[in-house]
Amino acid sequence: MTESDAEQQPILMFDSGIGGLTVLREARVLMPDRRFVYVADDAAFPYGNWEEPALRAHILDLFGRLLDRFRPEISVIACNTASTLVIEALRERFPGHPFVGTVPAIKPAAERTRSGLVSVLATPGTVKRQYTRDLITQWASRCHVRLVGSVTLAGLAETYVREGFVDEEAVRGEIAPCFVDQDGRRTDIVVLACTHYPFLVNRMRKTAPWPVDWIDPAEAIARRALSLVKVSGANTPNACHGADPVIFTSGRPDFTTARLMQGFGLSPMS
Repeated sequence: MTESDAEQQPILMFDSGIGGLTVLREARVLMPDRRFVYVADDAAFPYGNWEEPALRAHILDLFGRLLDRFRPEISVIACNTASTLVIEALRERFPGHPFVGTVPAIKPAAERTRSGLVSVLATPGTVKRQYTRDLITQWASRCHVRLVGSVTLAGLAETYVREGFVDEEAVRGEIAPCFVDQDGRRTDIVVLACTHYPFLVNRMRKTAPWPVDWIDPAEAIARRALSLVKVSGANTPNACHGADPVIFTSGRPDFTTARLMQGFGLSPMS
């Protein structure tokens, strides 16, 4: 394969729904000349409703078809739940293909906190996974890290992005366990360990009991992806290929979601 051929390979961006759009937005800033294929596994959303073995098998099978169809240069798993569950299995199943995962930003949180009280706001699957606990042991052993698993926050984010409205009291209730007041110290950092959550961060700030630093992993994920792609020599937007394709695994996105994707420069593809 020549370098020019490789440059035509897209970057595959994968998420259970719209959360990966936060990563796509940052990736386009860093790689404006690149083509992307966005895959929304909406047929399986939300992942939190799945048993782990079934979800792992589903994602592995789906990626077998996606890699055959699109031949991407790299694949970005813009989903904490999928990354912590299946990324090592993906690397074993498809050796030689680079995968960029999304893991809770526990290390930068531990480096940045002043109070030593950090909360990780995630899905229940990410919270209970040993991978997450290993990150805490490795990078945040001197901090008090509270893991908060929200069942409904990803769905609230999807609703907010589609409809422009969200129940702020529901948001308040979901984030409340993140805030710890202990021995004169308060939580000062909340890690957003789901790519859906940054869409709600302004509502989180509004309903939080006190100001904290909300860590959004999107830019770090995009930078990791940039480090793995071949340098094309260009750094300007490539308008020749038009809108990037978006694949909905359900095959039937609703009108509002399709319009949202168009707003992100994506065009539904069958």
